[in-house]
Amino acid sequence: MKYIIRSQKIDNTDAIKEYIESKLSKLDKYFENSDEIEATVLTKIAGRNQIIEVTIPTKHFLLRNEESNEDLYAAIDKIVDKLERQIRKNKEKINSRINKTFIQDFEYDLEDEYVEEEKIVKRKKVELKPIDEEEAIVQMEMLGHSFFVYKDVDSNKVCIIYKRKNGNYGVIETE
Repeated sequence: MKYIIRSQKIDNTDAIKEYIESKLSKLDKYFENSDEIEATVLTKIAGRNQIIEVTIPTKHFLLRNEESNEDLYAAIDKIVDKLERQIRKNKEKINSRINKTFIQDFEYDLEDEYVEEEKIVKRKKVELKPIDEEEAIVQMEMLGHSFFVYKDVDSNKVCIIYKRKNGNYGVIETE
């Protein structure tokens, strides 16, 4: 795997870069053509926490995760574990839904240690009344949810507002 390691408000020493590369190289076993895959790593500081974000785009799917800790090395260890769990958890879904020849980046011959069946346990039908973003935030907070689906009063498009980890909000608009 190739690595692009960037930083914000922190200096990535050679030791940190080597540690990141050695830990992420453990994920190579999950990819058939790991030499062609490029992992983007961003380290940054937010308050007392050091944050690491890893994005690994392949031809047909995207792996992305973020971890924060006061110790950057501990955050690196945790993010590699998270990415590995993410691959193993979704391996069965990828196998069952998509023809093996369609996704050639993913190695399928691994033992399956994590087999968790996920099922849809609830369905809801909602009436989408046109509202603005501020009202959508209020509705979401009143419901105690981390996201809310609404029809935007200005654009008349279906939108999803969600609460980000940093406490701010994001909006996804449909076309």
